[in-house]
Amino acid sequence: MGRSIHRSDPRFVVCVNNSDYPASLELHKIYRVIPDDDAEAHGDVRVVDESGEDYLYPAAWFIAIEPPLVVKESLLHAS
Repeated sequence: MGRSIHRSDPRFVVCVNNSDYPASLELHKIYRVIPDDDAEAHGDVRVVDESGEDYLYPAAWFIAIEPPLVVKESLLHAS
């Protein structure tokens, strides 16, 4: 199981479980995290999924990452 996403963690996560939402989440893809304290308090994380909208998913389905600066800048530009 992945670690939970906390406020101080990076703004990006990698999906490690998409079993309930294969059309919305791609395994091993990097997703942008949208800060949501209420969601985090309930063990969820808000990410921008394949629909282009932000939705809540179980935080255990993701692993927080800290991409290199050039990758982070590219991800933020693409969002």
